[in-house]
Amino acid sequence: MNRFHIDGFSNSMEDILSQNAAAPAQLRFIKSTPSTAKEIIAAHRALNELEAIPNKSHGVQIAIELLRHYLSLADRNVKETKLLPNYPNPFNPETWIPYQLSEASTVKVKIYDVSGSLIRTIEVGHKLMGYYLTRERAVYWDGRNGSGESVSSGIYFYTLNTDTYTQTRRMVIVK
Repeated sequence: MNRFHIDGFSNSMEDILSQNAAAPAQLRFIKSTPSTAKEIIAAHRALNELEAIPNKSHGVQIAIELLRHYLSLADRNVKETKLLPNYPNPFNPETWIPYQLSEASTVKVKIYDVSGSLIRTIEVGHKLMGYYLTRERAVYWDGRNGSGESVSSGIYFYTLNTDTYTQTRRMVIVK
């Protein structure tokens, strides 16, 4: 039986979907917005799984709308801009760089080698306030430099640049 958890509420998906109440009545289960990256990622995964179901029942459609609402609330309530650890780390040959924005901003990620030389710039563009944590939303790096060549194994640094924020973290490529 599938289990899920929304901000302190846990029940079987079958129990929730078997209820005949309309979506607004279901919103009582969402007591507040998600507060951790783990909750956001879990909600995105659940949404992706439900959206992949062919011939969705009415209950599945309600669950999809609930999760969309839940995630839209979360994106409007980000408290701080932050660069998060890439995953996987170490990696070969690709990685995702998650971040969150407390305000709309132009986003750019720069990759440097250990000597401080710029390896690649990824122009993400203008992004709205929100969480960018999942593979679908995080910055993707394919382990290549600006010329399209694969970089060698080693330690690299990635920097998130927004209009008002800069942070750098370390990552490792193992080939």
